Amino acid sequence: MKNKELYMQNITNRKNVTNVTRRGFISVCSACAACMALRPISFINPSDSSGKALSKVRIRILYSLHGPVQTKPDWPNIGFDFNPAMEKINTTLEKNFPDYEFIPVMATGEEDAKKIVEQDAAENIDGYLVYQMNCWNSVVQTIVKTGKPVIYADFQFGGSGGFLVYTASFLGTKTPNLGFVASSRMEDLIVAVSCFSIVKNGGSVADFVTATEKARLDSTPAAGHYSVNSNKIKSLSPRECTSLLSNSKILAVRDQTAKVADRVMDIPVEYIPFSEINDAWSKADKDESDEIARKWQKSALEVVDVNYETLLTSAAMYLGMKNVMKNHNAKAITVNCLGGFYGGHIHAYPCLGFHELCNEGLVGGCECDVNSTATMLAFSTMTGGRPGFISDPVIDTSKRQIIYAHCVASNKVFGPTGKANPFRIMTHSEDRNGASVQSILPKNYMTTTLEISPSRKEILFHQAVSLGNDPDDRACRTKLCAEPVGDLEKLFRMWNKWGWHRVTFYGDLKDPVNAFAEAIGWKVIEEA
Repeated sequence: MKNKELYMQNITNRKNVTNVTRRGFISVCSACAACMALRPISFINPSDSSGKALSKVRIRILYSLHGPVQTKPDWPNIGFDFNPAMEKINTTLEKNFPDYEFIPVMATGEEDAKKIVEQDAAENIDGYLVYQMNCWNSVVQTIVKTGKPVIYADFQFGGSGGFLVYTASFLGTKTPNLGFVASSRMEDLIVAVSCFSIVKNGGSVADFVTATEKARLDSTPAAGHYSVNSNKIKSLSPRECTSLLSNSKILAVRDQTAKVADRVMDIPVEYIPFSEINDAWSKADKDESDEIARKWQKSALEVVDVNYETLLTSAAMYLGMKNVMKNHNAKAITVNCLGGFYGGHIHAYPCLGFHELCNEGLVGGCECDVNSTATMLAFSTMTGGRPGFISDPVIDTSKRQIIYAHCVASNKVFGPTGKANPFRIMTHSEDRNGASVQSILPKNYMTTTLEISPSRKEILFHQAVSLGNDPDDRACRTKLCAEPVGDLEKLFRMWNKWGWHRVTFYGDLKDPVNAFAEAIGWKVIEEA
């Protein structure tokens, strides 16, 4: 009891926790009390049973990233300075844990991680905090192999893709020494870090992992009760939908090769070269391009850091893609946009063109992702043209939210004849180049998020209530915030098997999706 009283007083006296709200403070104390229930912890003069003072808890912090200032396009964005964020994390942890020793270091990948682990073998490191700052740097995989207790944290809108995919992999293999934090609140990181003392004071690594999970669950708000706007959908029957899909086509622009590919969900797929859409772009009618560019200028809330010439080339790309689709009798197109642009194969981003196509009831899909484009096409067809929003999701447990983020989005989420929502034209976020869309998507609607796997004949499914739009300048421009319906924790488990992309539709599509899956002999997998 004495230890607990000292511990709770120590929490109360901490004045340096950033932005601790009353609810946040209660969550911190509640979660830490859960740790206390597992093992006695003392942050003040820790000692063993003989009264001899114990050494400090030594924690290696690894920042998994390309470099302290980002020099290439990626999340969060080119030119992003990680130094202030890393300094804030270091300083906050040092102030809140005077009996810990934090040893921060940066690591770009597996080679750096292995060198650090070799060095740490002689350094008496008690545990690791790995912060995923950029998406795909493989650092945490090496660190968990040490067997030491590991906390894996997401720098949201920076490392979230890798964090979700890697965490799902760890959960799938039941990695026994890893706890994770997916929160925008510093308090939640503080509580997780406090759990390292469990092992230092004689507890097991399993106790540590259990405590971090308990802390995360305790700090996650209860499910909200929201007024959901009516949003009726008149969907096609499975037979009508499959008939239309079999006579549709997806054009995939991956590189300079052309071929007819296997059908996806009975949708014809044809690969065409960059040169075909680039040629169509170069031949687009200048007056028509000017008309479309001026329409975009007039329709947008504002145009931010995008000049008129960029709008003009984007309009020409839209016209070029639409002409190519007409020539191939296609209803959808998906382009390896970054590879094409950076490789000099295309000379305008297709983002605004995709935006316009989706507003018209056609499909423009990002990154030559054929499965996501087929998902967009299938369920847009089913719903009479409602556009799917392909995204790179982020999960924030502190708000009980999933944030669907991408630089392409329709602003007619209820279909071509439905009400439009406001949008901005901005640069593509990762490289601050070209033109893309920040769509201010409507709140208080049920949404349905899907992804197909033709090889497994499965449709991944979850639903969420739209709650607003995150204005954070990091990562993709459009960020729809929503509260998942069901088990938020379950959402951490599917990303390694399904990849990062998801496709979100406005409306409750549960019944028509299940009927469609049954009709084609597929299975619906509920991920929440």
